[in-house]
Amino acid sequence: MEIIDCRSAKGIKRIERISEAFFFDEEIEASVAEILNKVRRIGDRALIEFTQKFDNYSLSPAAIKVKDEILDISFSNISKKLLASLKFSKKNIQEYASRQVKKGWAVRKKDGSEIGLEIRPVRRVGIYVPGGTAPLASSVLMTAVIARAAGVKEIYVATPPCCGGDINPAVLAACKLSGVDSVFRVGGAQAVAAFAFGTETVPKVDKIVGPGNIFVSCAKKQVYGLVDIDMVAGPSEVMIVADKSAKVTYIAADMLAQAEHDVSSRVFLVADSKVLLEDAEKEVYKQAMKLSRKKILSESLRNNTFLVLVRDKKQAIDIINLVGPEHLEIMSEDADYILKRTDNAGAIFVGDWSPEALGDYVAGPSHVLPTGGRARFFSALSVSDFLKNISTVKYSKEGLKKASKYAIELSDSEGLDAHADSIKIRLK
Repeated sequence: MEIIDCRSAKGIKRIERISEAFFFDEEIEASVAEILNKVRRIGDRALIEFTQKFDNYSLSPAAIKVKDEILDISFSNISKKLLASLKFSKKNIQEYASRQVKKGWAVRKKDGSEIGLEIRPVRRVGIYVPGGTAPLASSVLMTAVIARAAGVKEIYVATPPCCGGDINPAVLAACKLSGVDSVFRVGGAQAVAAFAFGTETVPKVDKIVGPGNIFVSCAKKQVYGLVDIDMVAGPSEVMIVADKSAKVTYIAADMLAQAEHDVSSRVFLVADSKVLLEDAEKEVYKQAMKLSRKKILSESLRNNTFLVLVRDKKQAIDIINLVGPEHLEIMSEDADYILKRTDNAGAIFVGDWSPEALGDYVAGPSHVLPTGGRARFFSALSVSDFLKNISTVKYSKEGLKKASKYAIELSDSEGLDAHADSIKIRLK
């Protein structure tokens, strides 16, 4: 773990470099562009080729779409405890999402004119669900359930095949529980391409959401504009701000919960006590000995875990807002003070009894969050991400007369006489 003393200018500079937004190098950009172009040109044949190349699975055209009966079997065969957990998570997500639903409005003026706002959901959404070392059934719920709450009519999932072409049964059960329309056995940048361009089997969608690796994120960035995306995400991260009141065992456990995601996961522990930082470091290695993902933990802790020493709580707040962490945990006697002054964070977990893992699974808000400092301008995935605002204008004749001279003056100032004529012709 790296110790960074932010009581000096050198320490602040180090934090600034670490917190720079995640970006892609030219080699990755070029590789992803090649994948996208091939899928756009030859559709399903490219999906089959890339699945063989990257997932070592010989995918037939008929197997791209997962059969409905396989979803039914997965749903029936998972354990009762796991099904109950998925249902509990879905319920909390639905309840949270229901509070985010917006309604349109209209205002009628004295002259009879109306202006308003119509709100409509996007029609088709494609969700990417990672496979890899940790198939994320929770990510299905954290995206599809919210999309349904927004009123999205068609929801599709793409997820890579595992050994033998199978997909994790819990992922399929979550798809069934969430009311996903179809699941496709495709991963990586090629899945993003399939959703963006459409193939013989995979429908073109209006928006692509969900977490993924560096190639998935890069692909989403490149297709943005042709379709909408939720955000461009980098490695997952947590920042824990703690003081002497915090329990070191809790701090260490939460640091490890983040570090086990991936070797590139980032962990920040911020405190005004060097003793607390040192005690937490010792406890992390003690707890890590009993965990299963030791190789990932070792690399993540060695390369991407930072113990940040600050002068006081005010400087801790400055560090929070500088980094803009995906997950922020506040274990401090001054938790409310820090919370109210935090502007940049994807999700905030307050107090000893709010581990970030609750947010990953069952708390209710989506765990699809901005990373790499993007919490400065992005928000957590929500119902709003699946809604469009459509402005409405319904003027009366009297209203047109009242507004015409101002509109004509503005159009004349811009040299757009056809604009002015389109108003004048109605006034004759």
